[in-house]
Amino acid sequence: MAKTPYDIDLDRNPANYQPLTPLGFLERAAAVFPNHTAIIHGPLRRSYREFYTRSQRLASALARRGIRRGDTVAAMLANTPAMLECHYGVPMCQAVLNTLNTRLDAAIIAFSLDHADAKVVIVDREFSKVMKEALALARVKPLVIDYDDREYTGAGERIGTIDYEDFIAQGDAGYAWKMPDDEWDAITLNYTSGTTGDPKGVVYHHRGAYLLAVGNVVTCSMGKHPVYLWTLPMFHCNGWCFPWSISVVAGTHVCLRAVRAAAMYDAIHTHKVTHLCGAPIVMATLLNAPANEKKPLPHVVEFFTAAAPPPEAVLAAMKEAGFNVTHLYGLTECYGPAVVNDWHAEWNALAPAEQAMKKARQGVRYGALEALDVLDPETMTPVARDGETLGEVMMRGNVVMKGYLKNRASTEKAFAGGWFHTGDLGVMHADGYIQLKDRSKDIIISGGENISSIEVEDALYKHPAVAAAAVVAKPDDKWGETPCAFVELKAGASATTEELTQWCRKHLAAYKCPRYVVFAEIPKTSTGKIQKFKLRDGEGGVRRLAVPRRSRSERARNPDASIGPVSGFRARAFSAPRNDGFARRNLRWRNASRPSGKFFIESGRRSILSTGHCRARPGNDGNCGCAAADR
Repeated sequence: MAKTPYDIDLDRNPANYQPLTPLGFLERAAAVFPNHTAIIHGPLRRSYREFYTRSQRLASALARRGIRRGDTVAAMLANTPAMLECHYGVPMCQAVLNTLNTRLDAAIIAFSLDHADAKVVIVDREFSKVMKEALALARVKPLVIDYDDREYTGAGERIGTIDYEDFIAQGDAGYAWKMPDDEWDAITLNYTSGTTGDPKGVVYHHRGAYLLAVGNVVTCSMGKHPVYLWTLPMFHCNGWCFPWSISVVAGTHVCLRAVRAAAMYDAIHTHKVTHLCGAPIVMATLLNAPANEKKPLPHVVEFFTAAAPPPEAVLAAMKEAGFNVTHLYGLTECYGPAVVNDWHAEWNALAPAEQAMKKARQGVRYGALEALDVLDPETMTPVARDGETLGEVMMRGNVVMKGYLKNRASTEKAFAGGWFHTGDLGVMHADGYIQLKDRSKDIIISGGENISSIEVEDALYKHPAVAAAAVVAKPDDKWGETPCAFVELKAGASATTEELTQWCRKHLAAYKCPRYVVFAEIPKTSTGKIQKFKLRDGEGGVRRLAVPRRSRSERARNPDASIGPVSGFRARAFSAPRNDGFARRNLRWRNASRPSGKFFIESGRRSILSTGHCRARPGNDGNCGCAAADR
């Protein structure tokens, strides 16, 4: 490239160039607003001065233990002050923060610890049981630090060698924290949900975290000193980068260990919350709360949701309740949300049904994302802007991941052709708004969590009575989507929904287990390949699965069960033994064009209270933390 006058004697130097990093946001907030409340957690109040000092102490204590650039520090924590401190303190010593999904099983956690070569693990006492199991399975032997949150009063033992408070007390409050050597340096590691086998480690860099954090402030129209309620798990894409975003505008973090209607309404009312994020289940929890738990909102509260678009009735109910809902879209690989359904004022004049159609679209790119398109993955050319032609949603820009850790092949595949391939299939509307239509890898998004249909099928196939299994997403008003398993049994074998559900719970995290099981002949091609599109959208597919209203006697006898017919493809007759734990009835196949047959469907749903509490977990104390995903 030929040099121009603008390339000569105009080099980078420390005066005109510093690597972008979100760590400076906290330093500035502490300098400008040292006494402003940064964190609220129960009765605890911490100022920005304290928040910054404690983060420095954490960085210093880690450095004194030999933690250096590129070392991984894992954190298995609820939405607590310690988790916020980790988002600053860990990268302040140039280490990489790996926030672990608290809902995963020990085997996957052990895989993550080994794959990341974790040097330190900070674990909340609530999750000590599964972490203890994971550490026993893992090859690495990290320093384990216990975090005993005063707001948590449930079961759990200390499994580490030092307490978190004692650990940071060893650090220097005046520690001169380190900028990244390069803004391309890794800041965090987030594992995908294992949709195609072992989970992939998504690496974020300082530059991307900085840009997405600022992008959130712009997209969410955050003014000075917002009050943000933590209903979104911070382990999920680093809380969509909001741990850093809030410091940009010196806002207040209101921590919440578990999603409970009473706690959310109380926090919104008491602390005058302005913003919160969450999956559709959070909206359902708010709307379905009993009257005595609801409190009047101090103002219109901005609610940002991802995953499946909210139904029209939910949007209307949220608006009536005082929430303004904005639909976002993103993936772990793009730091969380990078697409927003930017609302036009003139759309307010549309009928509710038309507004709901507009709201159902994923939208347009964040300002921090350079390009968003729907392309033909074979030719890498844009599809027609007609809202009908299907293509793959692709992105490019500075808020796309650095790549997958220790997985060159997957990284190269994801970035083929100079675009990030999301794997999501969608259309482009004439006004430039994208809308998802399907997922190329059959991912089920339930309560904001990705569930691999392949992983669930693998667990079912291990059952001795199962001949074939196919798992697809069933639309669900509460969870967005929920796994529905179609099962063929081996000749002469028998199994019930309760048996298969319990089997899955032994092999999978609870939230991945199917809530519906259909015993039927699974449609296949002539070569024996399962035709999932028929199970999803065909005449006998899951979208047509009906759940009839049960009689009062049935509901009294089996309160946790629901059944319903599926029609359209050949179903075999089964005479499974009666299961006292679940209601079952034989239903006539409704498609008159085919020979009559009998089948049944059982739903092994756990009982969920209107507040989202789970009544089924053994030894549950009403604070199981499952409202967001752990069904």
